[in-house]
Amino acid sequence: MTLLDLTPRAVVADRLSTLPVVIIGAGPIGLAAAANLIERGIDFIVLEAGEVAGAAIRLWGHTRLFSPWRHLIDPASRRLLEKGGRWVEPQDEGRAPSGQQLVDDYLVPLSELDAVRSHIRYGVRVIAVSREGMDRTRTAGRAQKPFLVRLRTADGRTEELTGRAVIDASGTYTTPNPLSSSGLDPIGLGEVADLVIHALPDVRGVDRTQFAGRHTTVVGAGHSAANTLIGLAELAQSAPGTRVTWLIRNASAVRVSSSAEDELADRARLGSRVDRLVQAGVIEKIDSFEISAMSRLGDGVQLIGSRRGEPAAHDTDLVVNATGFRPDLGMLREVRLQLDDIVEAPVRLAPLIDPNLHSCGTVAPHGFDELRHPESGFFLVGMKSYGRAPTFLLATGYEQVRSVVAWLDGDMRSASSVQLTLPATGVCSTGDGGGGSCCS
Repeated sequence: MTLLDLTPRAVVADRLSTLPVVIIGAGPIGLAAAANLIERGIDFIVLEAGEVAGAAIRLWGHTRLFSPWRHLIDPASRRLLEKGGRWVEPQDEGRAPSGQQLVDDYLVPLSELDAVRSHIRYGVRVIAVSREGMDRTRTAGRAQKPFLVRLRTADGRTEELTGRAVIDASGTYTTPNPLSSSGLDPIGLGEVADLVIHALPDVRGVDRTQFAGRHTTVVGAGHSAANTLIGLAELAQSAPGTRVTWLIRNASAVRVSSSAEDELADRARLGSRVDRLVQAGVIEKIDSFEISAMSRLGDGVQLIGSRRGEPAAHDTDLVVNATGFRPDLGMLREVRLQLDDIVEAPVRLAPLIDPNLHSCGTVAPHGFDELRHPESGFFLVGMKSYGRAPTFLLATGYEQVRSVVAWLDGDMRSASSVQLTLPATGVCSTGDGGGGSCCS
C-alpha cells in the first residue's frame, strides 16, 4: 500500500488548510464542484473510476436527456469554458441533447481545460472514506483531522490520500435497485445473472444483436423503462421474432403516464408513446406482478412471484432491470452520516425531495445546510444526495455544489443564498418503488 500526501507537510494546526478538497466523480456535478473551487482559488483533486470524464453517462449515451441545454450547463463551468476561448457553445439552448452529446460538447472540453485536467486522476475507484487515525466512534478533535480517502488503481494497487473536505459526486447509475419487490436480490439471481441487463441498453445500436429476435421483459415503471420499451418496439419492426413485455409492480405506471403538465416536452411524450404501443399490442403489459425468485428455463429465464395475491410466473429470454438506482454507501462506513430512514438522503434534504410528494420541478432550492452531516466537511451531492428518490435534475446539483463550495470558502452569505428556477415536471411518484431515473 502506498500513502500519498498531495501537499507539503505542515504543523498540525495549519494542516487542513494546506490539503485539497477531494471530489469523487468526474461527471457533471463533480466537474461543476471543481469549477467553483477554481473560481475561489481552493485546491482540489478529482478521483474518477472511469478512464474519461462522464464515464457513467457514456454507458447510456445513446439516450436523449429530458432537460434542454439551458438547464444542463453549470454557470461556473460555463465561465471557465468561455475564459478558455476554444469552447463551441451549443447553439440551440432549447434542444435536449443525448448523453453522448452532453459528454462530447460539454464535459470533455471542461475536463480538458488546463485548470481542470491537471487535478483529475482517472482509473481510480474510491473504496473507503474515513478520518486520519479515527474510526467513526472517536470524537475528540475529529473535525481537525484530515479526511483519509482510500482508493484502488486500475492495476490493483491500493493507495490513500488526505484532504480537507470530501465532496462525493459519484452518482448511482452503477448501483441499481434489485428486481425483487422486497428490495433484496431475487432468489436464484446468480444462476441467471447473464440474462439480466442493466438499465438503458442501446437496443438499436451496439446491443442490437443481443435483443433482436428475442423476447425481452423490461421491469420498472419509470422513464428509463419507457426509453427501453420504445427502443425495443422500434427494433421489433425490423427484427422478426422480437417480442417486448413490460412488467410493473403496481396496477399502473403513474410516473410515465401522468406527464400532461410536464414542461420537459421530450419526457412528456414518452408516456403517450408507450401507451399507444401497449394499446396497439406491440408491447405486452403485465401489471401488479411482484418478483421474488428467478430460475433458468432453457436458454431463458423464468420470473417467479405473485400477481394480485396469487402465485404467478413469467417466461422470457432477457430481463432489463429498470427499477431505479440507489447510492453506494458501503465505502462510507467510517463517515458519520445522517440519512433519512426511507429515502436514504441527508435528513434535512429528504422532506424536500420525497418522491411521494414532489416532482423534479417542485423540489425547493437547497444547499450546504440541507446537505450537512455530523461529519463536518463531508457532503453527498448530485444524484447520490437524493438517495433512492428519482427526482434529480442537473441544475439542482449545480446549485448544491455552488453553495457547498461557498461554505468551504467561509462565505456564509453566498452559501446561504440558494436560488433555483426549475421547469414544472408533472408527477414523479415512486409509489410502485420500481422506476428508473425520473429526471435528467
